[in-house]
Amino acid sequence: MSDNDRFDVSNKVVVITGATKGLGRGFAFGLARAGARIVVSSRKQDLCDQVAAEIADQTGSETLGLVCHVGEWDKIPDFVDRLYDHFGRVDGLINNAGISPAFTDLVDMTEDYWDKVFSTNLKGPLRLSALIAPRMRESGGGSIINISSLGGNHGSPRNSHYSASKSALNRLTESMAAEWAPWNIRVNTISPGAFYTTLVENSTRKNPGRLEMLSQGNLLKRIGDPDEAVGLAQFLLSDASAYVTGSNYEISGGR
Repeated sequence: MSDNDRFDVSNKVVVITGATKGLGRGFAFGLARAGARIVVSSRKQDLCDQVAAEIADQTGSETLGLVCHVGEWDKIPDFVDRLYDHFGRVDGLINNAGISPAFTDLVDMTEDYWDKVFSTNLKGPLRLSALIAPRMRESGGGSIINISSLGGNHGSPRNSHYSASKSALNRLTESMAAEWAPWNIRVNTISPGAFYTTLVENSTRKNPGRLEMLSQGNLLKRIGDPDEAVGLAQFLLSDASAYVTGSNYEISGGR
């Protein structure tokens, strides 16, 4: 196998949650351009269909738009059954969907608010991965990527719910990697820094100085473009990373 072949993801079926905007959309388009077949998933079917059609038209790759709210535990099994009915297998899963609600003081945090964040950011990736992993094993293995955040590496004021959920996801990734290694399933984490996504766009519209602050927070002195995260995901989905599991990759422009 040549070096280029080791990075090949052609015809791999890759499921991406939160794939209609931001980093998820970047992963979907970038991996499709590399030849992967893509399941575009988010909370709204019409957006899934729209983005899947755009990807198919621009890249020629086979796509499927399929709604799934990963924060709703009991609806995930039907999603998994439907994507397997269509493709028959899954080679890669990117647990990208997540929420980062408004900053909230610890003393004002409600149980419902806390549970909403953990249901989407932690329980969703757990449930979806646990349903797909046994089927991955039957087809020879695969790769799972959990999208965390630099916020999972340290706490910060008024963002405890998000930081705690991503920190827990980091530890869950290590547990998944250890438990599923005998199944030839590798599990890794990508922890992005500041990327120009809808979330950042909305926050900077309300606080114009935030964009400059984020740009100055890394060595490259700029915000990342979602396309710049695709190469790392492709590496982790390909045979080039065959000896890599349980790792957390920071992609932040040099924090």
